[in-house]
Amino acid sequence: MTPKPTSRHLPPRRLLAVAAALALFGGPVEAQSTSDQPEPAAPVSNTPPAAVPNCPLGAFRCPPRPLNYTMCRPNAMLSFYDPTLSKDSSVRDTSNTYVTAQRVDSSNQTVYHLEGDVKVERADQRMQADVTDYNDETTDYDARGNVRYQEAGQLVSSDHMRGNQTASTAIADNVSYQMLTNRGNGLAQQGQMLDDQRSRYTQATYSTCDVGNHVWEIKGKDIRMDKETGEGVAHDATMSLYGVPFFYLPTFSFPIDDRRKTGFLTPTIGNSSRSGFTVSTPYYLNLAPNYDATLDPRIYTSRGVMLAGEFRYLVPGSLGQLNFEYLPNDRGDPTPGSTEDTKGDDRWLLKYNDVSHLYGPWSLNASINRASDRNYLRDFGNDLYTSAIGTLTSSTYINGGGMWGSAYWNAQIGADYYQNVDPSLPDSVVQYKRWPRAAFNVDYPINRWLDVGANTEAVAFRKENVVEGNRLDLYPYIGADFRGAAWFVKPKIAYRYTGYDLQGNYEEYGYQGRLGPNVSSPFTSNSPSRSLPIVSVDSGLVFDRSTSLFGTNYTQTLEPRLYYLYVPYRNQDNIPLFDTNLMSFDTWQLFTTNTYSGADRQMNANNLSAAVTSRLLDDNGVERLSATFGQIRYFNQQRVQLPNGQNTVTPATDWSGSDYVVELNTQLSDDWRLTSQYQWNPNTSLTDLGALTLQKRIKVDGIINFSYRYRRQPGSEAPLLEQYDASVVYPISDRWRLLGHWTYSVLDKKTVEALAGVEYDSCCVAVRLIGRHYVNTYNYITTTGAANNAIMLEVEFKGMGGFTGQSESSLRNGILGYQ
Repeated sequence: MTPKPTSRHLPPRRLLAVAAALALFGGPVEAQSTSDQPEPAAPVSNTPPAAVPNCPLGAFRCPPRPLNYTMCRPNAMLSFYDPTLSKDSSVRDTSNTYVTAQRVDSSNQTVYHLEGDVKVERADQRMQADVTDYNDETTDYDARGNVRYQEAGQLVSSDHMRGNQTASTAIADNVSYQMLTNRGNGLAQQGQMLDDQRSRYTQATYSTCDVGNHVWEIKGKDIRMDKETGEGVAHDATMSLYGVPFFYLPTFSFPIDDRRKTGFLTPTIGNSSRSGFTVSTPYYLNLAPNYDATLDPRIYTSRGVMLAGEFRYLVPGSLGQLNFEYLPNDRGDPTPGSTEDTKGDDRWLLKYNDVSHLYGPWSLNASINRASDRNYLRDFGNDLYTSAIGTLTSSTYINGGGMWGSAYWNAQIGADYYQNVDPSLPDSVVQYKRWPRAAFNVDYPINRWLDVGANTEAVAFRKENVVEGNRLDLYPYIGADFRGAAWFVKPKIAYRYTGYDLQGNYEEYGYQGRLGPNVSSPFTSNSPSRSLPIVSVDSGLVFDRSTSLFGTNYTQTLEPRLYYLYVPYRNQDNIPLFDTNLMSFDTWQLFTTNTYSGADRQMNANNLSAAVTSRLLDDNGVERLSATFGQIRYFNQQRVQLPNGQNTVTPATDWSGSDYVVELNTQLSDDWRLTSQYQWNPNTSLTDLGALTLQKRIKVDGIINFSYRYRRQPGSEAPLLEQYDASVVYPISDRWRLLGHWTYSVLDKKTVEALAGVEYDSCCVAVRLIGRHYVNTYNYITTTGAANNAIMLEVEFKGMGGFTGQSESSLRNGILGYQ
């Protein structure tokens, strides 16, 4: 006859000590409040995997996907895990302890002896064993035979465990463990609980893979875990993949929770036709809670050894980041088409960004970007986006802003410097240094419909071998805003004064540089100026009605808009072009006071812009479709034009109207999105711009993009750009995704960029392999370019550090909606 298990309620200090002390990898013996120890989210076998949050269609950059363990076995843990056990560790002190056993011997008033399916349970803690002895005087305990322990953060099993509750020490033989907070698990020949927070294991393993199926694991003769620091340290450690050792270190540290942790990040292996075979092994340094660093040694077989690094800091009043790359004695060949020979040179790149609060509303913003030479980004950049950068900008400004009574103001003073990093272009193409620049803007609302203000700027422009000078631009204005529920009228009157102080021998220069002999300069005075009024009236109506489309209810709007602009003509041919150019025409240009960027040219105008927009809004207010059509009608000649030579200016045009502008955007479902633009020039009967972008979401984390882009050279019948672009992230299964990106130039009849890759994701390992071909240099004179081929391989061991971003920037810049 099987004896009935005996239940006995003991004082909390007694057999609770046996259960709590078995927490070899975990928390303190005493109960912890929720503020000190957040409740872990233990896996539950019937819970469906969490979906990856979608990135909205049309977003230029999507957030990275979170670390995903949903492909692990739902209950991949030690077999005795009970998901119904309480996960609230904050009530341990106030909870009773319940003990059951088939036999209890308390004949010795000091030692309790329990046998047969011993179970000790309190709050989130449960200990089970075949036999348990507990000394009430010394708090020594001895649990033997199939010892199992569960609490909110972990599972532990052992053949034999003994220790002392008061000293919070324990020794266990033949240990298996499972951490419920970060999936860490493994085996140990022996485990020692050194105190409440620290443990030590001999001949131990660690992995975040499924229990019993370690794709990768760390083996160490000695592994120590510290929950207080969130760090594990393995001595004489070997890391293996599918049982094959591939990495050894005398001492190896790794994270055991989600806190930042010093250690190696995901390595990158690749090959490039410009730099050869490449290996990158970044090492992260968690120096302090408010600053850290990453060292990234890289080997380029065709160029040498590079050391790259990053330092981030957050101190009271200041936030900053420093990035550097340095390669001594470059062995590689010069960039094709470049006039700069970098072979044998030391190559480097420096980026520094800082935002510091100074006093009150004032702050200091610095952004320094410098390279050793013009070829650097072409030789070491790993994507088309980086290779297309032609200028590095450095700037430092003191900024301020706030309210002055009822007026809003902002001000800044600083400097801008530009470096040419395009090997195919001379330094003369780089824009002027603004050395220094100051600006002050103020807006004072007199009442709810009337306000006055001013925009002011003073700049010193400096550049070698061209005309230099200082410029003051003043733009005071007064504007009104009359509006009702379905209409608005916004008149505005402004006055613009722009004055110059040309430096040095300005009469020796033309618009494009130093003049030759017997060539007259367009600059007839060292202090030219321009002043003129600017008058505009912006008005519009908004009509709406309820409608339905394909069985879905919508609100449709009709929004006509008229914009009148008057600016008298002023001859500006004796003013240099410091920072001014003709802006691309688009819908926004229908309602702006100037077609030129910068203050060196102000267009003349007697224009009326007309546009109409219609939208479809669903019941949640989401715009599902919008269509816009508009044009500017000109009532006088367009006399302000840009130079077309050293001392000549393009003749005035006498167009009756601007391009017709058409835009159509639709997203009738959450899985499809279409955007399009079209501009037709009635004066030349030619298309000036055409653009079409189509996006389709595939399943949860896949996307396909197609786009066509065409733009004509302003003032010419020759096309400037015509390209097709297609990209895809195609999920084959929960584990596999195919990646692709292709850009083709119709004018050059060649591929600009092609990318193909594959991503593999599993419970504890993620792999990314990418092959790329892209144009990294282009000679604008010969219209020829040189291409680079590259292959990159990245392997992520989950829980040991994420992808370092070597290939992620290529994917984010090349594939719209990639995450």
